[in-house]
Amino acid sequence: TIASRLKEAQNTNAMLTTFNEIDMTSAIEIRNRYKDKFLKEHGIKLGFMSAFINATVFALKAQPIVNSVIINNEIIYRNYIDISVAVSSPKGLVVPILRNAQLMNIIQMEKNVADLAEKAKKNQLAIEDMEGGTFTITNGGVFGSMMSTPIINTPQSA
Repeated sequence: TIASRLKEAQNTNAMLTTFNEIDMTSAIEIRNRYKDKFLKEHGIKLGFMSAFINATVFALKAQPIVNSVIINNEIIYRNYIDISVAVSSPKGLVVPILRNAQLMNIIQMEKNVADLAEKAKKNQLAIEDMEGGTFTITNGGVFGSMMSTPIINTPQSA
């Protein structure tokens, strides 16, 4: 079950959460400046998730060990970045995957996240949509929280 997998992850992973405050003023200004044009040209809202995904892809390329997995005591470096993105569904929080995020631009990221969120809202996500992520992004701010410590989704390292 999901609960037993999460408990196993808690018991077998060394988890650490570090909180850093960043100034999002420039990102907010850019979004506010381009959101109407973005919606008109691409038919999708410009949010912050694509910026977070893009930053994550950049960081994982710079530190590929974080995108790796240990199998049989061997570190396996992946040549792809599959980002699990936490979204809300009628059944609770789910984490569908943005496959090959390293190949996407901001527009593709926004469209894919919106498509996954829509599938989640309609309970149309398949198991395949949620298996195999290499790194998970969650945004507790949508629930009003300032900080949270998510449980690692094994075999992910972060």
